[in-house]
Amino acid sequence: MASRPSFSPNAIKSPPAATLTDMSAAIESYGLIGDCQTAALVGLDGSIDWLCWPRFDSDACFAALLGTPSHGRWLITTSDEVIEVSRRYRPDTLVLETTFRTETGTATLIDFMLPRGRTSDLIRLVRGDEGEVAMCMELVLRFGYGATIPWVSRLEDGAMRAVAGPDMAVLRTPVTQWGENFITRAMFTIAKGKTMPFVLSYGPSHLPVPPPVDPEAALEACVTFWTEWTGATKTDGPHAEAIKRSLITLKALTYAPSGGIVAAPTTSLPEQAGGPRNWDYRYCWIRDSTLTLLALMNAGVYDEATAWRDWLQRAVAGDPADMQIMYGIMGERRLTEWEVKWLPGYLESKPVRIGNAASSQFQLDVYGELMDTFEQARKGALAPPESGWDLQVELVKHVDEYWSLPDYGIWETRGPPLHFVYSKVMAWVAFDRAIKAIVRYGLPGPVDEWRATRTRIHAEICEHGFDKERNTFRSAYGETTLDASLLLMAQVGFIKPKDPRYIGTIAAIEQSLLVDGFVKRYNTVETDDGLEPGEGAFLACSFWLADAYVSVGRHDDAHKMLERLLSIRNDLGLLAEEYDTVNGRQIGNFPQAFSHVGLINTCFNLTRAVRPAEQRAKFKESGVQAPEAPKKPQRPGRGHEKMAEPGGHHVRRRAPSSKAR
Repeated sequence: MASRPSFSPNAIKSPPAATLTDMSAAIESYGLIGDCQTAALVGLDGSIDWLCWPRFDSDACFAALLGTPSHGRWLITTSDEVIEVSRRYRPDTLVLETTFRTETGTATLIDFMLPRGRTSDLIRLVRGDEGEVAMCMELVLRFGYGATIPWVSRLEDGAMRAVAGPDMAVLRTPVTQWGENFITRAMFTIAKGKTMPFVLSYGPSHLPVPPPVDPEAALEACVTFWTEWTGATKTDGPHAEAIKRSLITLKALTYAPSGGIVAAPTTSLPEQAGGPRNWDYRYCWIRDSTLTLLALMNAGVYDEATAWRDWLQRAVAGDPADMQIMYGIMGERRLTEWEVKWLPGYLESKPVRIGNAASSQFQLDVYGELMDTFEQARKGALAPPESGWDLQVELVKHVDEYWSLPDYGIWETRGPPLHFVYSKVMAWVAFDRAIKAIVRYGLPGPVDEWRATRTRIHAEICEHGFDKERNTFRSAYGETTLDASLLLMAQVGFIKPKDPRYIGTIAAIEQSLLVDGFVKRYNTVETDDGLEPGEGAFLACSFWLADAYVSVGRHDDAHKMLERLLSIRNDLGLLAEEYDTVNGRQIGNFPQAFSHVGLINTCFNLTRAVRPAEQRAKFKESGVQAPEAPKKPQRPGRGHEKMAEPGGHHVRRRAPSSKAR
């Protein structure tokens, strides 16, 4: 089995992607490619170590990320020692280019997935740039998270077909391959001006073999799709490139058929190396909904914002008592958690979890989050004001009955339920947004009754959730600990930014949770969350602190925090869930949608007159405060209904036509 190629540390472009173990590359050493229904992680060494096919939440067929190469990967690299390696995304796209330089020449590996048509195609092109470069390929397909070796056969056209149960993958390439120890291998030499294609296509095993793809036409179509999409966004200003890369990442993490946005394409990348805080993030969180919607709307991405709003309404439809904190990408509710015993985990971080047991927790905050999202969608004219109002009324009635109960909080703690202050704040938000909808749009509802409840919740929080001695709000009633979600209290409109209690809360969080320049969610030593202590700094919370600085007029501190956060992105502009300040590396699931949502919103807070940090709290009965929706779509069709196909056509997703296929 081929080992990872050796690299000269001095030759790797900044920031370095140091190898942590022989088979565990640094999380930030990976790049993302995808087809808007699934995604793959490509290492700096040319190895695809993670891919779930055909959906984000499907079983992985490449799981080396959480194990070893024997658990599945696809490596294309040089046979000789690499002198220098660099990489980039083609501007405004999700097409990844990794360039290897050896003593004999230079070659570039071009990786991409064509936005989904009839089939899902993973395409890799090896282009000769200078001289001649000896290359090698190693394909290890292991379905079922590395557990199942497929049956491999050769088709009449020379393609290699691998089948295991419901799954089928077909490899097409002009390069001669051979099998060795259940691994498909190849060796070839690439010369200047030549290109060698490799196309791996997925299909259900009971259906015909996926049709061939023209790799060059597919590349052109993929570039066109992404550049047209990115070109329609509103990303001016000093941080335009960072915003665009974050928007592309969010688009890549959007499941196009439904509009659901996954938190990350990975599971069980640890929040602490070697620790147990390893969760499956391939689902859609209600907690993230409002900030995600504002990031999309403020960037002019109304198609995806509308699809996200509509997904939310479908997902939560039903009895409010059954509402969950997260759902599957199509709105599925059964997210049973189990452990993959045969995978050792990233950096031996166990267990590797599939599914998420937190989906069944009672978390009060999600009701307010959802009501806020619907209110922002109304202000942005994403749907008629009355759309979904009957459901929203029932949600508020449910909150009226249960807001006084303890819950598990925004961070899904697995310790005892508490009266979390932020949960109570979001209960207040649920009533506040319902009242505003009634006043502004004339929607029916018991507005006087809800005003009284809103007042009662506010008074209780100020009485039991505020520590007068320390001049700070606390994480939960009766607790002395703090929680970074308190930074959002002004943003959601519960308290004025210049209120001494909010300023005191910022100061207390700076003192207790700001560690080495980054913000932790809470102190895992002081808080009983049901797990062993220890995790990195949650990057979204650091963006929230920057937003809080803007709200209280500390603009210099906000700029410094933003620049610090931008500096820890990897060389491709990607962010994980957390940052390990001790070892100076990204940690947690990768890339993390919520981190990129935070980046977009903080950049807008610092550069725009209409700030996301103020949009949620603002309310004037005479007018809408959010950006107005465009009079016509930003491109033909809505993002979740139509998909660009090779040849520049926009066609219905269910009936694509393609010159590349």
